[in-house]
Amino acid sequence: SVMAEEMPKLHSELTDLRRKLEEHYKEVQDFEFTIEKGTLYCLQTRNGKMNAAALVRSSVEMEKAGLIDKRQALLRINPEILNQLLFPRLDPKNHLKPVAKGLPASPGAAVGIAVFDADRAEKLGRTGERIILVREETKPEDIHGFFASQGILTSRGGKTSHAAVVARGMGKPCVSGAEGIDIDVHLRLAKVGDFEFREGDLVTIDGTTGSVYLGEVSMIEAEFSPELEEILSWADDVARLQVMANADTPEDAERSLKYGAMGIGLCRTERMFNGVERLPIMVEMIIADTQEDRKAALGKLLPIQREDFKSIFEVMAPRPVTIRLLDPPIHEFLPTERQLVEEIKELHNLRDIIKGMRVLSDAVSFMNHHLEGKPKVEEPTDPDLVDAVINKKETMLKKVRALFEVNPMLGHRGVRLGLTFPEIYEMQIRAILEAAAECQKEGIEIYPEIMVPQVCTAQELKRVKEWVEEIRISVESKYGLKLVFKFGSMLEVVRACMRADNLAEEAEFFSFGTNDLTQATFSFSREDAENKFLPMYNMSNILQDNPFEVLDVKGVGRLMKQAVKWGRQQRPGMKIGICGEHGGHPASIIFCHQINLSYVSCSGPRVPIARLAAAHAALLNSE
Repeated sequence: SVMAEEMPKLHSELTDLRRKLEEHYKEVQDFEFTIEKGTLYCLQTRNGKMNAAALVRSSVEMEKAGLIDKRQALLRINPEILNQLLFPRLDPKNHLKPVAKGLPASPGAAVGIAVFDADRAEKLGRTGERIILVREETKPEDIHGFFASQGILTSRGGKTSHAAVVARGMGKPCVSGAEGIDIDVHLRLAKVGDFEFREGDLVTIDGTTGSVYLGEVSMIEAEFSPELEEILSWADDVARLQVMANADTPEDAERSLKYGAMGIGLCRTERMFNGVERLPIMVEMIIADTQEDRKAALGKLLPIQREDFKSIFEVMAPRPVTIRLLDPPIHEFLPTERQLVEEIKELHNLRDIIKGMRVLSDAVSFMNHHLEGKPKVEEPTDPDLVDAVINKKETMLKKVRALFEVNPMLGHRGVRLGLTFPEIYEMQIRAILEAAAECQKEGIEIYPEIMVPQVCTAQELKRVKEWVEEIRISVESKYGLKLVFKFGSMLEVVRACMRADNLAEEAEFFSFGTNDLTQATFSFSREDAENKFLPMYNMSNILQDNPFEVLDVKGVGRLMKQAVKWGRQQRPGMKIGICGEHGGHPASIIFCHQINLSYVSCSGPRVPIARLAAAHAALLNSE
């Protein structure tokens, strides 16, 4: 440097001063100095401010230099700051104001042209176009649009909506519940106050903050550095809690391994039915009038599910994989009543047009019968085909109306659905066990676990366990081997927590579903609460935190602590974990460590944050 050349003695003193300050404070220092009459004076010093990359890198370098130990290196990094390294983010030099705010449903930033339907998103995505899928809310039939998009923006829904959950699993940014945006999918137009954007206009979303911007905002790409990998390996060495991932497909499973997942703590089987080739079969099963017709449709799904499970087992071997049987109400796989009514109306109009075209064709033929090259009127399509589609849509509409529930999240879902239609759970159980048998036969070391959702009584578990035993005997006979797997229960209903000792007689493991458990404990509908009154509750200090983001240790936490105690009294050493979104929240992870859970499970991209948080929990609670 210039100083080293012109004032070598003072430069040496300055270098020595920096070394002494860092050795004393065990931290990178931002200090001020002056030189007066050939003397170096230190005016003040403070810990240096660093971004995530610098903090991680300096932690590793300071440990290597012997300035700090691994414990200090881990504790000086706030787990949440790792978001900067795991997701693309907006450049902080930008000072643009967002035109709308929604819920930060899946972290990261994305820019692309607004597209208002999944089919068009898929088509444009194939050309290499960057896409932001814009919908009022998403449904399972939109899944192909997710794959083609850089990010998702919805005007309805919360952090547990379809859009939010699927986006987190894919590691794609999502802003949901942006109620300030009026989205008209028919006009392909969105209005935000005095602003509007149309299909093809560039928009930028920030899933970390919930902000929406018009135009393209510059971004900083994610950086998973060797130093971060080293820090996380140190974290794994000291953590007691295992960190699993929520992953629903073989692709999700592979991504989760890159983030360091130690297994899958939640595989949501309903996500497997969203594929373009699978959803029609699922719809066929739902609208079936008889058990025989349902079984016929499920028979088509069985080999597909079996192959899915086998692929996930192979990817994760030899790590555990916990598969949750079908949970959501089945109407979620069908279009909405409003959509079906509009489509049927348009199809009837099309049928009338075809009838008119036939009249026109007959008239033209009659009027020109004497001409050799008489003109012809081509029919746009076969009217019988239109009638068949109308009949199918009307059958679906009838089923949608029959399945209507005032409060579907407390209605016909989870184990209640499984007991009403046992053929659904029987198909899934057989698919899991046959996939496990095929892996075992091939010498692949696997640890599958079957988990029942929405349980509130041991009688429900007993009934499902009987089916598991019957199918196990059948599969073992078919494959000529002894299956190794576990059977367990979600704890997401208050009564289930209060009867944990009773449930532990049947279940070999528990997993807290804290999203639903929080809703049940507070009597809050998450989407309504977050969009209506929770921000006011937080600002007014009625509640210190959003209980759907930060685990409510005083209420929900006490339920969990008691359930852990009662469960392990009945079944000592019982494996108990958490698979709600709280499984990736650092403060919540510390509580999970304190009540002696076995593992936490979160979306794949949050696994590194959870790994560091689990290390913090172990280090801070050992003091």
